[in-house]
Amino acid sequence: METLRRLTWIGIFTLFVWQMDGQNQATWHNAFYKSYDLEKTGNYVSAIKELKKVYRANDYFVNIRLGWLYYLEKNYNESLRFYQWAIRLKPNAIEARFGCVKPLSAMEKWEEVKQQYLTILKIDPQNTLASYWLGVIYYNRKDYARAVKLFEKIVNLYPLDYDSVIMLAWTKLQLGRSVDAKILFNHALTLHPNASDALAGLRKIK
Repeated sequence: METLRRLTWIGIFTLFVWQMDGQNQATWHNAFYKSYDLEKTGNYVSAIKELKKVYRANDYFVNIRLGWLYYLEKNYNESLRFYQWAIRLKPNAIEARFGCVKPLSAMEKWEEVKQQYLTILKIDPQNTLASYWLGVIYYNRKDYARAVKLFEKIVNLYPLDYDSVIMLAWTKLQLGRSVDAKILFNHALTLHPNASDALAGLRKIK
């Protein structure tokens, strides 16, 4: 009889915990759903408040979501703080690192942006988005030797990607490799007829 009573209480307790988990999950979902709707209307402050109601420091999802909402609200320091916390929770998740790039770029902290791209490429060496934008940073710094390697890697993977082709063409031209640049500018024109930047590059070669 005592054993039966004990099992009954265990069953009731388990059901109570399960119901509480279900209620917490519903509250959690509702907070996110409300934040999505508020984001669509541009009410970022209220969207943030909804998520703060269910905030847990050890939850990757809520931290990265708050990083995004604070970025939209143009509170870049807070955005960066939440993205960095998300990185601490999942160091190999590159989406949080791409998230960090947004407030860092808005604050023009280009060296920190560069470091995020370098870290992403350590985690995922074939990541073309990080390769492209890191290449752009090197190009703007006139570090064409580093830039060309990154653009070449992307074009080898995606020969029909116009943005990478045109950046590779300009980088080759800056390195004095006019023959290669001419081929690439003409290839760019095949991808985008009458593209002004490709035509401008060809005029420089002539």
